[in-house]
Amino acid sequence: MTTAILIRYLLVIAGGYLIGSVPFGFIVGRLFARVDIRKYGSGKMGTTNVMRVAGKKAAAIVFILDMSKGALAVLTAWLLLRGEYQADVGTAVWYMLRTAPAVAALAAIAGHIWPVFLKFKGGRGVATYYGGMFAICPAVAFFSGQVFLLGASTTKFMSLASIAGAVASYVIMVPLVFLSGFPWENLLYGAVGSLAIIIMHRDNIVRLINGKERKLGESAEVISSVPPTAGKYTNSLAAQRIGPFYLKWSRQNLHR
Repeated sequence: MTTAILIRYLLVIAGGYLIGSVPFGFIVGRLFARVDIRKYGSGKMGTTNVMRVAGKKAAAIVFILDMSKGALAVLTAWLLLRGEYQADVGTAVWYMLRTAPAVAALAAIAGHIWPVFLKFKGGRGVATYYGGMFAICPAVAFFSGQVFLLGASTTKFMSLASIAGAVASYVIMVPLVFLSGFPWENLLYGAVGSLAIIIMHRDNIVRLINGKERKLGESAEVISSVPPTAGKYTNSLAAQRIGPFYLKWSRQNLHR
């Protein structure tokens, strides 16, 4: 039985990673704006960058789909390991059974950040993290989501709101685990997941400190291509029309 559980545990991790690797932001960017979303704005394929390039409708679709990746990874783990199997407390099998949903969700976040289908260049993992949290502990996801919404609406900095929401989810989880008996593996997920989100926003943190972070509503800029007629980079701005949107490129943004 131990070998069977180990195999399933490894399948849960691999499955979570592959689920997370599905590049919904890239796909929606192609469908709505006919561009490679990674060449504009932050260079990521998350909700915020999709909003800047392809609009609110496309961003909403991406947010829901990216959340579903975290939730689906957790569901897969439950189906494979949380049913017929039992083990003595403290054994390796017991730990595998307990941690499988959290580890699957973390694998989905890793897949979103480093997707195998896009040469390991993906998003920051925020929506996928919340999707996993909703499946693991809906109450924490709801209240930390309110922190995210409050931060986004008051500051207009999606990066700051994402970090605040992730940290809030961990802070809320701590008393629930130690005082109310919530599963400790939920705290593991909150700690590792929120840390990953903070690390993936390190460039945003630098821009926030320097007062250069983009707010909601600001247009995306080309970061990896130059108009064919340009012989060299210049400091002047040029506008490029993609569908109904105008995207700007500049030498300054090429280094972000």
